[in-house]
Amino acid sequence: MPLPTKIVVIGAGSASFGENTLSALMRSQKLRGSQLALVDRNAASLDIVGRLAQRLNREWDAQMIITTHSHHREALEGAAFVVSAIEVGAREGLWRKDFEIPLKYGVRQPYAENGGPGGFAHAARNIGPVMEIVRDMEQACPQAWFINFTNPMIRICDAVNRHSRIKAVGLCHQIFAGYVMVGVALAKDLGIAVPAELTGMEAAVSQFAAQDQVRQQIVPRVDIRAAGLNHFSWLLSIRDRQTGEDLYPLFRQRFFELEPKFEPLTRRVFETFDLFPIPGDTHLCEYLPWLSDPLTRPWEKYDIKLYDWDMMAAVREYELDRLNKMADGEMTIEGLLETDSEGALEMIENIAAAGNHYHLAANLPNVGQIANLPHGCTVETPVMVDGEGIHPIHVGALPEAVAELCRREISVTQLCVDAAVAGDRQKALQCLLLDPVITDIEVAKQILDDYLTSYREYLPQFWK
Repeated sequence: MPLPTKIVVIGAGSASFGENTLSALMRSQKLRGSQLALVDRNAASLDIVGRLAQRLNREWDAQMIITTHSHHREALEGAAFVVSAIEVGAREGLWRKDFEIPLKYGVRQPYAENGGPGGFAHAARNIGPVMEIVRDMEQACPQAWFINFTNPMIRICDAVNRHSRIKAVGLCHQIFAGYVMVGVALAKDLGIAVPAELTGMEAAVSQFAAQDQVRQQIVPRVDIRAAGLNHFSWLLSIRDRQTGEDLYPLFRQRFFELEPKFEPLTRRVFETFDLFPIPGDTHLCEYLPWLSDPLTRPWEKYDIKLYDWDMMAAVREYELDRLNKMADGEMTIEGLLETDSEGALEMIENIAAAGNHYHLAANLPNVGQIANLPHGCTVETPVMVDGEGIHPIHVGALPEAVAELCRREISVTQLCVDAAVAGDRQKALQCLLLDPVITDIEVAKQILDDYLTSYREYLPQFWK
């Protein structure tokens, strides 16, 4: 058994955190007796997750020391791990605004979360609070790992990696979209039952259960290796876990036998670049230069669906209400016995307990694991985790055309980060002008000015 460790979770009041990461950490036998400090600036959400944690602690005999805090600075001293799931503002309302502001100037983004002008606004709002956290970590717990779940993933991780001394890893479940699409394509060959209601990989309530059914069947059957950037990674290999057979040729054949309306953008990119993009259409579209033309309206041709902001805000409220009922003892906690922490548990357990764990995808600085992407940029590859830390697996070079698409996004990312850290309007404008969505200098300036004015309370660094 390892010595108990101290874990700080910032943004602990998130509904998804309470359901998944919190319960996974508290089920862990290896982390029994550890300290768990829960931090959230929303007092009501913090109260819910704090009470739920105490119930889990009692009923699961986790023997943890649990504390709650309204500011991270109260919690950081002695931490070995800081898990961050922060999100500035009311997420869905701001995301909608990120999409609508450029519309005033004739720019229609395909998704507006991680790339495009919306990716700039989203990142800039979150980078300020993240940098405050890691600056305080440099004083209170300089050896701690910063485990990030906040989007835009590569921009947040890049800010920590290049502008602080803190070790950071970014975790995301998007690789499972690749698994699901492999499962759909190879369903008859591998005996995978695909629900009739599964029509695509978008983040829609109507699709989540069907996607999960396929994921549970395909993950034990095949091993996928992917690499690239978060939400922009590429399938390098597929092998049968039972026979070791290379399934990529069969997958290539079967995917193009699917209905053309299934992930049509992914289909076209796979056909053109001969390498399969992992994220699914609604994330892939954010990084490509061919999705925003107001004349050809490619978002219609590829049926790129917007995030359902109203529905997901309602789901978030519903989930918090469920957690509150669990905390009060009005609902069973049995369902929390099977939750997945999306990698946080695996990172913490195997570093703290000197384990040995292979993880499908994590975001770290590039030290050569992707040979033809810039040194030091944030990339997503498989990793090994042990008592010495998190170690990237080297996957070689990406095909040159794919690498160039990634390099462009890396340049946009680093300009965005440098602008947001320093409050540099010139670099912010350069970031928008290198983004594939923007095609006009004056329009870029109008969008930037509108963002900075509309979000002035969140972006004080640009108003010094």
